[in-house]
Amino acid sequence: MKKSNTRIVEFISYFFILLFCYAGISKLTDFEKFREQISASPLLNGSSQFLPYILIIVEFLIAGLLCYRKTRTIGLIGSLFLMLIFTGYIAKLLSTSKNLPCSCGGILEKMSWNQHLYFNVGCVILSIIALSLNLKYSRPAE
Repeated sequence: MKKSNTRIVEFISYFFILLFCYAGISKLTDFEKFREQISASPLLNGSSQFLPYILIIVEFLIAGLLCYRKTRTIGLIGSLFLMLIFTGYIAKLLSTSKNLPCSCGGILEKMSWNQHLYFNVGCVILSIIALSLNLKYSRPAE
């Protein structure tokens, strides 16, 4: 039982590593477009100067933390918080704005906003599952 649960945590961690690296690389490859889209967001006025850099750094940092068992819990907590922030941002945009700039890169940019919201909710659920299993099964036996 413990072995299969740790495999689930590993699989979900690998998913987030791929997701955050893919998103970070997509943003870096077309950084000017990403920065313009952030600055066009009605909810992010005034934070567009540093936010693009911070988001990319945080995505790569969390991906790095997820790579190692010793730092995986911190990485999963970071994944959960980042996905909650992204999900809240999308939900707020959908409820308040008509003009919705997408600052995501690659394949994620092709999703509709509702699809993106559902994808993010799924990611939040995955991160909660992985975090709870990791906390339960990564501790030494008492």
